[in-house]
Amino acid sequence: MRLAIAGTVVFLMIVLVGIGGAAAPDILPVAGRNGVKLGEPAPNFQLRDLNGRLVTLSDLRGKVVLLNFWATWCGPCRVEMPAMEQLYRTFLRKDLEILAVSTDAQGVAVTRPFQHENHLTFPILHDADYRVGFTYGARSLPMTFLVDRQGVVRHQIFGARDWGASEAQQLVQMLMKS
Repeated sequence: MRLAIAGTVVFLMIVLVGIGGAAAPDILPVAGRNGVKLGEPAPNFQLRDLNGRLVTLSDLRGKVVLLNFWATWCGPCRVEMPAMEQLYRTFLRKDLEILAVSTDAQGVAVTRPFQHENHLTFPILHDADYRVGFTYGARSLPMTFLVDRQGVVRHQIFGARDWGASEAQQLVQMLMKS
């Protein structure tokens, strides 16, 4: 039995790391992923929304962007979505944009029903292979980044928040003034 387990472990190591012992060139080791740093420009990306349209972060310069990484299977993510919708409806589109980046591998098949059930009007984007999530260093869900009008990451928030609370609205208003 131990020999079978050891053989399986060796096989998995060869498959995951490669026979030569080096990872594939486009895959960074987890320790090498730093994610974004507060006060630095938000990495630009393009992702498709529920209608298949490309959304580019840099096109939103001049607005405060709440960038939220989430999934339909994530309980805390599901809980914070109605409050995000409340926040979204509080501010004008010229001032605030919410980008809810779904990490669901099933994409539209699960996010569209979720959107309809919860009456969400903010854009839901798809990052099924989690490349954008890794770039941002979003290692847990939900994770939110607040990007100011100049495209600079100002806040990183781990876990669910009550985005309908006055503190959240004040935080967004503060970023709008900067």
